[in-house]
Amino acid sequence: MPRQVRSHAKVNLGLGIGAPRADGFHSLATVYQTLEVHDVVTVSARPAAETRIRLTSNDRRVPTDGRNTAWKMVEMALGDLGLVASVEIHIEKRLPIQGGLGAGSANAVAALVGLESELGIVNPRSQNRDLHPTNKDPFAGTPDLGHPELWLSKRLEMAAKVGSDVPLFLIGGTVLGLDRGQEVYPLPDIEPVWCVVASPAVGVSTPQAFRDWDALCAAEGLTPEASTDKLNKLSRAYASAFAGGIPLERQQAGSSGVLPEHAQGEDLAGPQESALVRTGITSWIQNDFERVVFRQHPSLAEIRRLLAAPGIPEAALHASLSGSGSALFGLYLTRKDAEAACERVQRAGVQFFLTRSLPREQYWREMLEVS
Repeated sequence: MPRQVRSHAKVNLGLGIGAPRADGFHSLATVYQTLEVHDVVTVSARPAAETRIRLTSNDRRVPTDGRNTAWKMVEMALGDLGLVASVEIHIEKRLPIQGGLGAGSANAVAALVGLESELGIVNPRSQNRDLHPTNKDPFAGTPDLGHPELWLSKRLEMAAKVGSDVPLFLIGGTVLGLDRGQEVYPLPDIEPVWCVVASPAVGVSTPQAFRDWDALCAAEGLTPEASTDKLNKLSRAYASAFAGGIPLERQQAGSSGVLPEHAQGEDLAGPQESALVRTGITSWIQNDFERVVFRQHPSLAEIRRLLAAPGIPEAALHASLSGSGSALFGLYLTRKDAEAACERVQRAGVQFFLTRSLPREQYWREMLEVS
């Protein structure tokens, strides 16, 4: 039977960007958070004389050839394992395309998980001996990947080749991303909070956003050395905050990204407070892309203001652009607060959806529980 896999979205709770590197990329320090909202990827696969991949989607904007991340991931997995198979992939799009939610990257991981389930790739020497019509061992000569850590390492390598934010979906929950974002480390999960994602009808070009960022770096004199220092400090601050290491302190990250001296804040700990508030991270976590994207698209800054709603009881715990946009999100302690944000965004004529953050254990449990 074909395997259906939930392909969950992500947001960037914070995103620090470095100066342009000699290789054309940018170093990053970011915190990813997976969400309940998802696409559905259906995979059917069987051993065959030669590898054939067929990809379909309910959205005509989705590439159905080798440009698609799911196609790339499946093709790479089969090649690395020395397997040949006939594979069919269907992507039911429910998430915005190119909205900064990692939908295409999540599709790649969902396709890989579906392929593993269909062909028994996780432990090929002990599973699915009846898949091959000639009763020969379809996995003869393939590497012994029965050890979970070995296959996880291979998966992460493949994911990084497909895209910088693909590996995070092999971790799930709250994830620290370094280098280009593909070097991922699990952080302690925050408890689930309500999330409103606004999806405006505005196209944001990621390459242009990076070009604008490069111009800003040049204007402000952000050197490679200062850039490295900035991101190292930021990554340590992220790790400390999510580990609960700074529960009573506040930090402010200036435009240079250098974190100044800690300022003592009020004790917000309590049973009705989110961990995001208790650690103080919501007072300084930010997305560097906002500095250039909001200049080009002022309407996005206004949408963030609607989501944040500072100064009222229903204010967001945190509101930000996700990735380079155009999606924006707000996090809320209660559903009532989140629904109030939905009403504000709806009155502005902006599409939105209501969801929740998804911790790691629940992420993996729900991935294969498709309804």
